[in-house]
Amino acid sequence: MKDGEGGGGGRGRAMLSKLFQTERSSFGSEDDDVSPRGSGSPCYHSDKNLTSADSSPTPYDMSPSPFLKSPWTLASPAYPFPEDPTAGLLGSLVREEGHVYSLAASGELLYTGSDSKNIRVWKGRKEFSGFKSNSGLVKAIVVAGDRIFTGHQDGKIRIWRVSSKDPTVHKRVGTLPSLKDWLKSSINPNSYVRVRRHRNTLWLRHYDAVSCLSLDKENGLLYSGSWDKTFKVWRLSDCKCLESVTAHEDAINAVAVGGGGVVFTGSADGTVKMWKREEGRHKLVRVLMMTEWAVTALVVGDGVVYAGTSDGLVNFWEWRRRGLEHGGVLRGHAMAVLCMAMAGRLVISGSADKTVCVWRRGDDGEHVKLAVLTGHEGPVKCLAVEEEEEEEEGGGAGEGEKRWVVYSGSLDRSVKVWRVTEKVAENGGVHRTPLHVPRSTYVY
Repeated sequence: MKDGEGGGGGRGRAMLSKLFQTERSSFGSEDDDVSPRGSGSPCYHSDKNLTSADSSPTPYDMSPSPFLKSPWTLASPAYPFPEDPTAGLLGSLVREEGHVYSLAASGELLYTGSDSKNIRVWKGRKEFSGFKSNSGLVKAIVVAGDRIFTGHQDGKIRIWRVSSKDPTVHKRVGTLPSLKDWLKSSINPNSYVRVRRHRNTLWLRHYDAVSCLSLDKENGLLYSGSWDKTFKVWRLSDCKCLESVTAHEDAINAVAVGGGGVVFTGSADGTVKMWKREEGRHKLVRVLMMTEWAVTALVVGDGVVYAGTSDGLVNFWEWRRRGLEHGGVLRGHAMAVLCMAMAGRLVISGSADKTVCVWRRGDDGEHVKLAVLTGHEGPVKCLAVEEEEEEEEGGGAGEGEKRWVVYSGSLDRSVKVWRVTEKVAENGGVHRTPLHVPRSTYVY
């Protein structure tokens, strides 16, 4: 990431530069290759939690023909699973072609995106399909019905659809904004906005990397956040850009839909902002947090909002009688929190310290750290979660307990697959998986 070019250069963002060093992609052609296979509450922080990335940047390998030979292998554990079947490492999808930047789980399928510009599709932890864009590493993926939306480093959002004849074939069916809308707006002088000195651009397009995507299924909307400091609102029915909001003073790293027309944005400028859609326009409701640390991840659950920051902390807010109030801080990482996910009562965070932390939120709002998942050799950049189907016989989980499969994508070029549960030990103590296994340590 280059400071001062589009994405800004805030103090919090500077400490993450080693994790995001990439060459800016110009707005290339639309030709894409398709392959069938192959006032805010306080934020608390401590200086001891600030640790910069200790690994030197690895050059990105661009694979010109990624589908001629699959660069993925499913590395199953060579050891027996732990006796406790409710937790542990299930396997590792090892990538040889690029760092993993984005994940999305939908039903039986897992989509993985990387800086090689490829999107891989997995089914049952086996390679199922794949497709590729000619420009822009894949920074975000969301699935809406039969369409897959991908956000890219080159500022574009691409739309893909599964073939009705062959489920392994994915075809690009559009780009946001569409060429038609772009041409129509380009002839109207009022459609241009000033983005920097001596440069104007159309308001309906991102002119810097699309860093995050979030779906509002209730209202049929897609939100995109960008390093250009704006978030945009797209109508899913016709892919029209309805609104562009200049939301922050630095790059937007996270956007999360909260329901009821409420949207949250987190930025490298150190703020978390809450927006509400009224009469078709988004208005700023309040600033939840202002800090010197970059806000790097957001996730919204039932009555709670979590924000991860570059100092390794996770702040959270809860809906109470007086509205959204600061509830506390989760301290589990030594370096920047880069991604977050929720599953039932669980909140999961991935970090530049190469670990994944799992907390369980109780009815009283208290959080118990259930697990620290270790095994990655690089920063954990993205997470995805899906509920594990119950087995017909046995299954390990107790009655009424839910088990989840957690996917963690890392800059070590791998995706690890974990099983976690909401179970809390009755007698306290620590449960450890065998020491020769990448450990999943439960703390009560």
